[in-house]
Amino acid sequence: MRISPGRRAPSPQIKHKSAYEHIDERIRELGDWRGQMLSRLRSLIQEADPEVVEEWKWRGVPVWSHAGIICTGETYKSVVKMTFARGAALKDPSKLFNSSLEGNTRRAIDFHEGEKINEAALKRLIREAVALNASRSKR
Repeated sequence: MRISPGRRAPSPQIKHKSAYEHIDERIRELGDWRGQMLSRLRSLIQEADPEVVEEWKWRGVPVWSHAGIICTGETYKSVVKMTFARGAALKDPSKLFNSSLEGNTRRAIDFHEGEKINEAALKRLIREAVALNASRSKR
């Protein structure tokens, strides 16, 4: 392989991080309640859907997918935001959605420091999102 002057040959030892590693790193970097919240939300998503796929998109946003995007996990100064890609189409009898309510497609849940998660209701919502994605992918 011929390399132009000033250029380096690609190193066969360059290791690209997996989405899992990126998300782990984000949780560690946060080092506060937001990291703990993101970690807990991640666990709940995995418990609700053991076949979930973790992705790292849009320059640093954790994304969980199964037959399409289920939700994202964004971290801000005062909230951890869980945005459901097709949240407007989901039933939310427990009234978990508290953000992005005006849109026709997405819905979000903002989690604040010290806030308790309604884990059972959140898992039901995740499973419903997976079912919606699966029904749309079969069309």
